[in-house]
Amino acid sequence: MSTAIVNNLLDKTKNFSIEETLSFLANEYKGKVVFSTSFGQEDQVITALIAKNNLPITVFTLDTGRLFQETYDVFHKTEKKYKVGIKTYFPETTDVEKLLNTKGPNSFYESVENRKECCFIRKVVPLTKALKGNEIWITGLRAEQSENRNDLATFEYDAHFNIIKFNPLLKWTLAEVQKYIDDNNVPQNTLHKKGFVSIGCAPCTRAIAEGEDIRAGRWSWESSHKECGLHQK
Repeated sequence: MSTAIVNNLLDKTKNFSIEETLSFLANEYKGKVVFSTSFGQEDQVITALIAKNNLPITVFTLDTGRLFQETYDVFHKTEKKYKVGIKTYFPETTDVEKLLNTKGPNSFYESVENRKECCFIRKVVPLTKALKGNEIWITGLRAEQSENRNDLATFEYDAHFNIIKFNPLLKWTLAEVQKYIDDNNVPQNTLHKKGFVSIGCAPCTRAIAEGEDIRAGRWSWESSHKECGLHQK
């Protein structure tokens, strides 16, 4: 059934622009379309497109409790510029308290397993709550962001969250994203100008050097697929 839905969406929207596809989804799945933003450059482009077309799409974010102040700053600027309310989901207090009381505040540095546990508590659990009851999940994923994302499709079924994902900027380059931001005066995180390409929690993100992989600044102390569990195949 999910494969049929994905194929149907691919067929119906094959000649649509991104804005036309967003509008189609908003009308076809009224009240069941959500967009998750972490206020990265790609997400800011999508937020701008949603606001520009006044689409009834719920925009939400996950506040892990360990974000950069610069991320909160662009959060505020975005709501103010586009007059859009961004719904915020937090991790469960008892889960965070248990993690800190048993393993301390920096357990994620000790092993990939510990890091994924922290990501699960602070990101995956709140995301599960945010996606519940919805049918379309819009993301800012791009294929060139990592090797793990090269084989993503514009529309795909996410079995883990039992939802259809729409990745509108999948084939965009970083240069195209930046051009849209510059041309349309879209608010962006000031850390991007300081070498931070992919921005997550403050303790887990660093700037990258010229020539480094886009995701090199995430969990730089470990060798992994550089994913937190939000996007799984």
